[in-house]
Amino acid sequence: MTTLILKRAAASRPSGEWNDDDFDVMADGVVVGRIFHAAAAPVGAPWMWTLLFDYHAGRTPTHGYEATREAAMAAFAKSWRRYCQHESDEAKD
Repeated sequence: MTTLILKRAAASRPSGEWNDDDFDVMADGVVVGRIFHAAAAPVGAPWMWTLLFDYHAGRTPTHGYEATREAAMAAFAKSWRRYCQHESDEAKD
């Protein structure tokens, strides 16, 4: 199973200005998504998580809002692993 790593956007995206609440989600050294404190979000759920477009296929949901960064990380991982499990099941058929 692929390990997901959270890396500050300022460290993985050197161009531009990023705040301390903006993170890239990496798998095998490649950025596959993002978790950040959104300026416009549902009340009580300011942390948005999203898969990059290239990784949408076969995954649902592809984004969401959570109350904490940790909850956003868990929701991202659940969506990510759902697809990995689906691929594993297809390989067995």
